[in-house]
Amino acid sequence: MERCKGGIKETIRMRIKILSSALEDLYEARLFYEQQGVGVGDYFFDSLFSDIDSLVLYGGIHRKVAGYHRLLSKRFPYAIYYTMENQDLILVKRVLDFRQDPKKIRRALR
Repeated sequence: MERCKGGIKETIRMRIKILSSALEDLYEARLFYEQQGVGVGDYFFDSLFSDIDSLVLYGGIHRKVAGYHRLLSKRFPYAIYYTMENQDLILVKRVLDFRQDPKKIRRALR
């Protein structure tokens, strides 16, 4: 990401930190999908990490839900909940199946 400061372009390098709660969500979902078929869990993992990596470019543009930005995964019914801590840090809080009861999702985000 670039911004102009006094006519000089300044590059801001976004960092992404995935909290342990989100890593646990990813691990559990990976196990579930691996039981559905050999290699599906790995495909899930790669797909979700690709979505998370896209936050380097698109962090902060997603709709806010329960105080968090929510990025919907491109290939699986999962939502990535994150916050922008400052101009260069994104914290991924949870990665949740968005087909579940909204009350359960809100509880998970507390």
